[in-house]
Amino acid sequence: MIVIDREGASSHIDREKLLDRVMGPDRFKKSSELIRAGRLPADGLAFVAHDGKHMIGTVRLWNVDAGNAGSALMLGPLAVEKVYSGSGVGAGLMYAAINAAHDAGHRAILLVGDPQYYARFGFVAAPAAGLSMPGYFDRHRFLGLNLGENVLDGTRGVLRPTGRYKAH
Repeated sequence: MIVIDREGASSHIDREKLLDRVMGPDRFKKSSELIRAGRLPADGLAFVAHDGKHMIGTVRLWNVDAGNAGSALMLGPLAVEKVYSGSGVGAGLMYAAINAAHDAGHRAILLVGDPQYYARFGFVAAPAAGLSMPGYFDRHRFLGLNLGENVLDGTRGVLRPTGRYKAH
C-alpha cells in the first residue's frame, strides 16, 4: 500500500538519495535550484510517498516573491521512483501539495516542468508569462496556477526566494 504524508524531520537523507537516483547530479544545475538553495520548504508543504518500506516519491513547495504579485509558492522537484512511473504516485503528491497550499491560504504556485504533464493539475504558461527566474530556464516550461483569484495575471518581475534559511 502506498501512503502519501507530510515529510518528516528525518526524511532528508532518504529524500536526497531518491532525488539522486531519479534526477541525477544535473538537478543542481537547474535555475529552480537557485531559488531553493540554502532555504527550507514552506511550512507544512513538503510531502513524501512510501510503499511501506521505502520512500518512493517526494515533492516540496517553496516560498517566493513573484514580482508585483507578491507572495507565491514554487513547486519542485517532483520525483518518483522509476518503477512507480505511471502508477499515480506523482499525481497523488501533486494533489496533496496543491490542496495543502490552497488550504493554507496561499494564492499561487509556479513551477518549471513538462506542460503536458502539469496541465492536468491546472498549470499553464499564461500566469507565468510576465515573470522570469534567476539563471537560464525554458520559458515554455515555466508554468503557473492561480489558487482562487487570478493573482498572477499581468504580473511582472523576477522570482526570488523568501523562505526561511536552513540552519548550518
